[in-house]
This record gives sequence, C-alpha cells and structure tokens, in this order.
Amino acid sequence: MHATQTTWTSTVVEHHRLRRDLAVIRLVGEYVPFRSGQYVDVSVPQNPRLLRRLSPALPPSLDGKLEFHVRTVPGGWVSGDIVSDTEPGDQWQILEPRGTMSVDEDGPDVIMIAGGTGLAPFRSILLDLARKPNPPRVFLFVGDRTPRDLYASDMLYLLLQNLPWLTVVPVVESITNPDWADEWHERTRVDVGFSDDDLIEGTLPDVVTSYGAFTDHQVLVCGSAAMVRATLDRLRDTGTPAENIQYDPY
Repeated sequence: MHATQTTWTSTVVEHHRLRRDLAVIRLVGEYVPFRSGQYVDVSVPQNPRLLRRLSPALPPSLDGKLEFHVRTVPGGWVSGDIVSDTEPGDQWQILEPRGTMSVDEDGPDVIMIAGGTGLAPFRSILLDLARKPNPPRVFLFVGDRTPRDLYASDMLYLLLQNLPWLTVVPVVESITNPDWADEWHERTRVDVGFSDDDLIEGTLPDVVTSYGAFTDHQVLVCGSAAMVRATLDRLRDTGTPAENIQYDPY
C-alpha cells in the first residue's frame, strides 16, 4: 500500500528576479517537514498540472518560510512561467519531500559541487551546519557559464565572512560576460562579491578533479542532469570512491 500523498500550501510573498532567466521566490505557509538537502515537487497556479522539482534554499522553518532558486530551462513550460509571471499572493502546492543528500556533521571534510541553481540545497545545508558547534570543513565549488551567471556571489561572499570552516571556489566556463546587457543583472548589481581574480576558468568537472581524488571526503553534487553525469564520471575516473559521492538521481 502506498501512503497518501501529502501536500502543503504556501503563499508567495516575494518574487525577486535576479537575471533574465533566473528568480528567487520566497514563500510563507504551512510547515513542510523536509531535511536540508532534500527536494520537493511544486505545483504553481500558472501551470498546476505540470510539477517542477525544486530544492529549498533555506533550512526547515517552523514558521513556514521557504525559498527557491528557479532558472528557466530551455523549452521548460513551468520554469519560464515561474521566473517571469510569479506574483505575491500566488499559492503553491508543495508535495512530499524526497532525496537523501545530507552531510554527516561528525564526518570528514565536505566537497560540495554546485552547478547553477544546484547551489540551493547546499545553501540550506550550510545554514544548518552554521548552527552546529563544530561542523566539518566545507569546500564549495560553485560553477556557471560566465561571471554574470554566478547569481549568488554576494550571498556566498557574506557567508564566507561568517563561517570560518567554509571555502568557496567560484568557477566559470568563460571569464568574459556576454556582450548583451541583462537588465535584471544591471538592476540588482551590488559591490559585494568575488573579483575576477577569484574566478577559475574551466568546467566544474575539470576544475574539481584537478585537485585530485577525494578519498576521505563527503562529496555532494547538484546541478543539471548533464552536469551531474559529467561530474560523476570525472570524479570516478580520477579515483574518488563511488560510495563517497551523493547526488540526486534524475
């Protein structure tokens, strides 16, 4: 017998568009009993029958706060609607949390590999670890196409100032931004973040595995299906034991 599917209702309180193809959505509603690192399926009013899988970017909150980072997927019906058309007051249905990614706070050092909005569950885990008395060291590789696409540079930079056990390695496939302007980036531009000197040019799989095999680490991978597959292949090829690696199946 299958357990009855449980859903929770949450209301959009903020739609913060950061890029042409990316928005942060904040909601408040019923308490959703997930663990940091898990994901949920959501139903949105613009297209209620098509579910979109998203990872909360905040730890579980008894007062029902949720945050999601959403990037338009080429050809994606739901993601485009969420990024462009979400408004405060929209009611979302949140379905049963799933996924097993987590960090053992008493375990060895942690390698987090985040492609694009794959950063969201890691942010949730980091904020959770920040409450612990003695968290393990965490090395967060965060990658995207160009410096402009690293949408959370300011947030990560601020976290770095407060979490002595955290190291962030920002990775871009091209160090040069596109020559067209993104009006949303211009509107949200801040002076806090990584400088060009902090950025490493390359793909996430190449840059991460250039550090060698992670034989005694907790390794977590999150991003697009293609990015996850490529990263897993390179990690295994360079000697990281498969049992050390956690990722959500696609």
